Amino acid sequence: MTFWALYLATGAFAGLLAGLLGVGGGLVIVPVLTFIFEAQHFPHDQVIHLALGTSLASILFTSVSSVRAHHAHGAVEWSTVKNITPGILLGTFGGSLLASRLPTGFLKVFFVCFLFYVATQMLLNFRPKPSRQLPGKGGMSAAGAVIGGVSAFVGIGGGSLSVPFMTWCNVSMHRAIATSAAIGFPIAAAGALGYVAGGQGAATQPYSLGYVYLPALAGLVAASVPMAPVGAKLAHRLPVAKLKKIFALLLYILGIRMAASLF
Repeated sequence: MTFWALYLATGAFAGLLAGLLGVGGGLVIVPVLTFIFEAQHFPHDQVIHLALGTSLASILFTSVSSVRAHHAHGAVEWSTVKNITPGILLGTFGGSLLASRLPTGFLKVFFVCFLFYVATQMLLNFRPKPSRQLPGKGGMSAAGAVIGGVSAFVGIGGGSLSVPFMTWCNVSMHRAIATSAAIGFPIAAAGALGYVAGGQGAATQPYSLGYVYLPALAGLVAASVPMAPVGAKLAHRLPVAKLKKIFALLLYILGIRMAASLF
């Protein structure tokens, strides 16, 4: 029951942050699930894989409500979603299959480096200057493959990469965030499928589907889906800029804690 409570608390916190700050819950879900799975004495060489796969599977559910809200405001650039999705699917599925075969140490180091990158980006409020237009279908597929591949390695919906890419290509911040939410669905679908396939015959935990741990997935989804709208409402009342800096410091702490577990 203690671990069920932790899954629910993690999902609630991730959903609240997603709605409040517009960041992917995977940045919190992956390190916290890693700590929880280690406390449950899961096999050391499978902990990070299970955390990544479960995180992507949870985003599959939570992204739907986010996309519906953005679509209702007419902010999603569906033509961009259509052009980038083939690369997203290929890059994410391939990336998750590759990640499922890589050692735990490498994946932890990669995730820690990505956490520090995102935290620094948020702390400095870095935004690339719009300097070009979105590329054609070939260029969009290539960009999607890169975004999807990296997202598969860190278990996120890709917003930390797709939003800067689109703003760099002269898409307004509001529409970039909305479109990124829509892109998160194919990332989560292909990534979760990749970790399910990659974990066949390898994952030994009961109640796991490949590298997706179903009890944790149920707890995350049950809490994160209702909490995301709450966070979105609070975003209009709280000092989001200051909260982003606090969240950046939290990411640094999680990154340092995960880095320490390597030694």
